[in-house]
Amino acid sequence: MSVPFAATSVRVPAGFQNLLEGLAREVLREQPSDVVAFAAQYFQRLLEQREAGAIDPVAWGALLED
Repeated sequence: MSVPFAATSVRVPAGFQNLLEGLAREVLREQPSDVVAFAAQYFQRLLEQREAGAIDPVAWGALLED
């Protein structure tokens, strides 16, 4: 059964745009040959930084969007 997407309203989670912009900026800066592996490492570093008490880019981005 197919569901048309035209009537569906999708909301982007708060902070998601900021998170993706950060990834895009780093991909453009580094020009990795394997973007998927680079993205995995990038998000792993962000997670480790957040768990260590550093600034959470998602939470920070959500504040900017409000």
